[in-house]
Amino acid sequence: MGRDYFKKLQELRISKGYTYQKMADNLNISKCYYWQIENKERNLTYKMAFKIAKILNTKPDKIFLEELKNDLKK
Repeated sequence: MGRDYFKKLQELRISKGYTYQKMADNLNISKCYYWQIENKERNLTYKMAFKIAKILNTKPDKIFLEELKNDLKK
């Protein structure tokens, strides 16, 4: 099984120098809400995935597609 999206998301966030709070501020959500997304404690909508990817200067598929494929195989 491939790496989970939250690990990719965390690595991208850190590599860009963003904290949980900075991501939350950019997404107009609470720090807690963002933390829950990154730690798979909150469901992620496509709209939110798109916003996150845009902030991190990538495409949603680069972060989330592998995880979705794995979920569909189950």
